[in-house]
Amino acid sequence: MDRSENWPAEVARLREIIRKTGLEETIKWGERVYTHKGKNVVSCMGFKNHFVLWFYNGVFLSDPYQVLQNAQEGKTKAMRQWRFHSADEIDESKVLEYILEAIRNEEEGKVWKPEKSPDLEIPALFQSKLNEDSLLKTAFEELTPFKRKEYLEYLLTAKREATQLSRIEKITPMILEGKGLNDKYR
Repeated sequence: MDRSENWPAEVARLREIIRKTGLEETIKWGERVYTHKGKNVVSCMGFKNHFVLWFYNGVFLSDPYQVLQNAQEGKTKAMRQWRFHSADEIDESKVLEYILEAIRNEEEGKVWKPEKSPDLEIPALFQSKLNEDSLLKTAFEELTPFKRKEYLEYLLTAKREATQLSRIEKITPMILEGKGLNDKYR
């Protein structure tokens, strides 16, 4: 999704405010990211119904105005976003207050340390397929742990056996090629 067309004037205003903080502007993941000594601090972008300031270690912000929210509860751990629905909601002094606190947090070394997730169990249907096909089993074991986890989560989220079987058929050639489930998006 090209977010540059959504809320252009409002996002430009947020960028203007961010630039006052001395953060360095760079492009990561196809979006502008503002960094401090190489560490991601904040980003801003437009979505369909709102535009946001995205704080990479927002979990450490004090949030005195109660404006921050977790974009994906249960998934996103450290990031927090401040959603806006109109240009009138942009209060420069408050925005600067949050960004300057985020910079101080980076200076103090406050960084979210990811928790190691438990090893995922291989679904019985997929384990059967691996036992039947030694080539597939070898290819699966040679994938990086991250890629194996992507595939296992994909299979484990299938509620019906039929869905799981169709997913196994879909991913088998990808695994044999050494590709990750979402490589085409990276």
